[in-house]
Amino acid sequence: MALGTFILLDGLSPADRDELLDRARRRAFSPGEVVFHAGDPADALHLVRSGRFAIRLQTPFGDVATINVVGPGDAFGELALLTPDAPRSATVAALDAAETWCVHEVDFRRVREHRPQLNALLVELLSTRVRDLSAQLLDALHLPADLRVRRRLLDVVALYGAETDAVTVPLTQEDLASLAGTSRATVNRVLREEQAHGAVELQRGRTVVLDRDAIRRRAHPFSA
Repeated sequence: MALGTFILLDGLSPADRDELLDRARRRAFSPGEVVFHAGDPADALHLVRSGRFAIRLQTPFGDVATINVVGPGDAFGELALLTPDAPRSATVAALDAAETWCVHEVDFRRVREHRPQLNALLVELLSTRVRDLSAQLLDALHLPADLRVRRRLLDVVALYGAETDAVTVPLTQEDLASLAGTSRATVNRVLREEQAHGAVELQRGRTVVLDRDAIRRRAHPFSA
């Protein structure tokens, strides 16, 4: 079994990772396929083996907002490990062909009983989620929308390809607007500015990033 490297399992020995993943079920998803919907029973954790997944919520106005994107080595559905009787809080869909190791809450709990270090790793993962959300909230409160769009685009690009590669981001402008906490019109304007600079190429339903260093400079104009 190819274990891969997973943030949640970093502190475990290879034997302990084997024990946990031996209980896991391999799941494959097509682009656009929904893993689970908000409101579904929360009974399993997914460790991302390949591909990327969008985490989405429905707003009070009935719109769908993308709040995060996770890629290889990350995880989603971890709240099921703490509140297994609660429903899913968000909808998760694959952005491209993707695979996960799906670990049922019961199996994870059995391993935790004699591998208490898993509890610390789970707390660390949840703490990282809180820090990331706090940083995004700070950006939303204090940064201009143009900078937020560029920074969220770079966050997603970091999940794809090497630094020197052109990267195709399969997110719609609505998705990027949700991540940046702004309007689609603002995202469209910023992306067209970047296209005029030669840093991106706009395609239907996706953005090809050609020069992330140039975008990074405009996303962080106050850096030394």
